[in-house]
Amino acid sequence: MAFAQGAGYLFRGLKMWRQRPGLMLLGLVPAVLVLVVLFALFVTLLLFADDLVSWATPFADDWSDLWRNVLRIGLYVALVVGGLFLSMITFTGLTLAVGDPFYEKIWQETEQMLGGEFPAKGVGWLRGAIDGAGLIALGLATTVLVFAIGLVPVVGPIIGPVIGVMIAGRLLAGELVSRALEARGMDRAAQKALLADHHQTMFGFGAVVQLCFLIPFGAVLMMPAAVVGSTMLAREVLDASGGEPARPPRL
Repeated sequence: MAFAQGAGYLFRGLKMWRQRPGLMLLGLVPAVLVLVVLFALFVTLLLFADDLVSWATPFADDWSDLWRNVLRIGLYVALVVGGLFLSMITFTGLTLAVGDPFYEKIWQETEQMLGGEFPAKGVGWLRGAIDGAGLIALGLATTVLVFAIGLVPVVGPIIGPVIGVMIAGRLLAGELVSRALEARGMDRAAQKALLADHHQTMFGFGAVVQLCFLIPFGAVLMMPAAVVGSTMLAREVLDASGGEPARPPRL
């Protein structure tokens, strides 16, 4: 139930396209710019993936055709899947950093629509850039994990992407929700305490956003909706806690 509720926040965010299309179009600007760059890099990876695999496995030249092909095809799939997940995570981090003024406007308008008190300013471009860089670093670690799992014969190329979506989705949800919470002066420890009872909701939201990012141009269209949905999620969690930032437990 909590997973489905979390996924529902994205669909609630999508309604903003009908209510405030002009506002949501602002979120397309940084997303398109970053997507074009990452798409070009990913196509370059596809073009040179065969050469990279051959260069990395000269020891297999003397193997039988069967085992050489098994190794190199497995490496090729793992490299492409890893590159795909790195692109997705990098997309989110770069887009949030580059497009902070655009997404802060969407966040503010969503807060105003929800009513009640809310901060007059967001976290600022520098903080957004730092958070984006942190998300990219975590994405690199996730990519290494997905790549390693993808090397497992037969099941690796299937299990790797599933685990990658789960981890990447949770990271993405945490980063998006943090905008509204950091603007209220909550550090990472306070955010963790506040969201401690909402893991499934966060996971549901992040997973469905990440899956939508796999659809061609889905990342561009979904990013503004994800900002709206994450703001709604953060506000409802805050309301459930009495509107006060949660205090991290003492050690």
